Amino acid sequence: MKVALFMTQNVLTISKKTKIVDAVNLMKEHDIHRLPVVESNKLIGLVTESSIQEASPSKATSLSVFEMNYLLNKTGAEDVMIRHVTTIQPDEPLEEAVSKMRAYNVGVLPVVSSKHEVVGIITNNDIFEAFLELTGYKQEGVRISIEIERDEEGVLANITKIFAENHVNIVQIVVYRKIEKPIIVIQLTGAKKEKIEALIQSTGYKILSTMTTEK
Repeated sequence: MKVALFMTQNVLTISKKTKIVDAVNLMKEHDIHRLPVVESNKLIGLVTESSIQEASPSKATSLSVFEMNYLLNKTGAEDVMIRHVTTIQPDEPLEEAVSKMRAYNVGVLPVVSSKHEVVGIITNNDIFEAFLELTGYKQEGVRISIEIERDEEGVLANITKIFAENHVNIVQIVVYRKIEKPIIVIQLTGAKKEKIEALIQSTGYKILSTMTTEK
């Protein structure tokens, strides 16, 4: 799955001359926490709530409201922006976005074209949404978790054959292998929970859990 499928498009951007007070107002108005900084349509930095806070005077409490407003109105985005921004391209796999976020300890990646133009943005919340979608968790139907006693060739084929023969539609399949006994989680439609449980039980596979899900 590519980043382009899960990124936010039509990203709000600012220039390096944008005053911090205006950037803060934009964040509040659009309920966002960061703004890419562009010049000639190309990404040159990233202003975040954290970068603004870090650039604020350490003794801000001792300043008057007038002094604080003066500083906010005089300070531009180029003074507080993160200059070395980790980015990703839209055709890269979603897994690469996750890997970069973990490697660089960031919660957001501007998505840029080959010309370094901003075409989107992807956040850790987008990743969470992608995970729910990829596992079929938000789909209507039945979700069943099956423990595999012996991880051998043909297990998936056997299970999918059972459902196909009984006209049960498979929406998503996820296999977890980081444990001693693999677990297969399948999202299904076309049959009630009780029928699906009976089909799996008839094959001898161990059911860990089943649940009916709704959109």
